[in-house]
Amino acid sequence: MRFLFLLLALALPAQATDLKLATWNIAWATLRPEGDREVPRDVARRTDADWALLRAYATRLDADVIAFQEIDGPRAAARVFDERVYAFFFPDEEDVQRAGFAVRRTLRVTQNPDLAQLDLRPWARFTLRRGTDITIDHAGHRLRLLSVHLSASCNEAALDSSPQCASIATQANVLAGWVAQRREEGVPFAMMGDFNRRIAPARGTGNGTGNGAGNGTGDGDEFLARMGGPLTRATEGYSNPCFSPASGGRPFIDHIFLGGAARGWMVNNTLRVLVYAERDARDRISDHCPVSVRLRLP
Repeated sequence: MRFLFLLLALALPAQATDLKLATWNIAWATLRPEGDREVPRDVARRTDADWALLRAYATRLDADVIAFQEIDGPRAAARVFDERVYAFFFPDEEDVQRAGFAVRRTLRVTQNPDLAQLDLRPWARFTLRRGTDITIDHAGHRLRLLSVHLSASCNEAALDSSPQCASIATQANVLAGWVAQRREEGVPFAMMGDFNRRIAPARGTGNGTGNGAGNGTGDGDEFLARMGGPLTRATEGYSNPCFSPASGGRPFIDHIFLGGAARGWMVNNTLRVLVYAERDARDRISDHCPVSVRLRLP
C-alpha cells in the first residue's frame, strides 16, 4: 500500500463549491465526573490542556463537515469545535459514545431520523451506537450524510467467525438498506465514521492504486459486499500513518464511502490524515486521527 503522508504546506485552496468532509473518533470525549457509572473506570478524564489541544487540532483540520464519534453531547462537542463556527447534530440517545456531526454554520442542514437499527442492543449498559443522518444543501445540491461507529472486535475476520463478527455483519445489512434507499431516491450520499473494519482490496487490484477510486463492487471484501453499492471508498489504496510503525502505515478502519453522484465529486489526491505531534502513547488525545477528503460539487 502507498503510505499517506500529512501534507500541511501543500493544502489545496478551497473552491466556492468545494466541501471538505472529515471523520474523527475523538475517544471518550466526555465531561462526566470521575465515578460516573456510564464511563469505564479505566477511562481517564480530560484536562483543560487536553481540551485545548483537541480544539487546536480541530481548528487545523478546518473541515466543513466532521462526522465525529465518541462525543458525549453538545457541551463536550463545544470544547473541541468552536460553536460559533459549527452547529452540532447528535442522535436521539444519551450514550456517552455518540456518533454525530459538526457542520459549518454557513451550510443549510436538515436532520433526518436516526438510523436506530445500528444499535443492536439498546437495552444494554454499554449499547452500540445509532447512526446520525443529515442532509446538506450546498451550491444548489443536496448531499445525504451518515455518521456511524460500528461494533468492535472484528476488524478483518470472516463475518461468520464469532458473535462480534455476526454483530458487524448485521450492521452491514442495516447500512445496505440505507444505501438502497438513497439509490432509489437518486440522492448523492456519503457514509463516514469508525467502521471498525479493515477493507480488503478488490481482486486484481493488488494493494490498490492509491487514487481512491474503488469500483465499489465489494469484490474481495465480504463486509463491503454486504453494504451494496456501487460505493467509492476514499481510503482505498492508502495506508494510515496515524501512530504507525516506522516500517509503514496501517490499514484504515475509519472510512469515507461515497455513493450516487457524489462518487464523481471526490477530488483526486485530496485524502489527508491529520497526524498528531504527540507520539508517546501516554500523551495521545485519541487513538484515531482525523481523516478528510474534498468534494467538488458541479
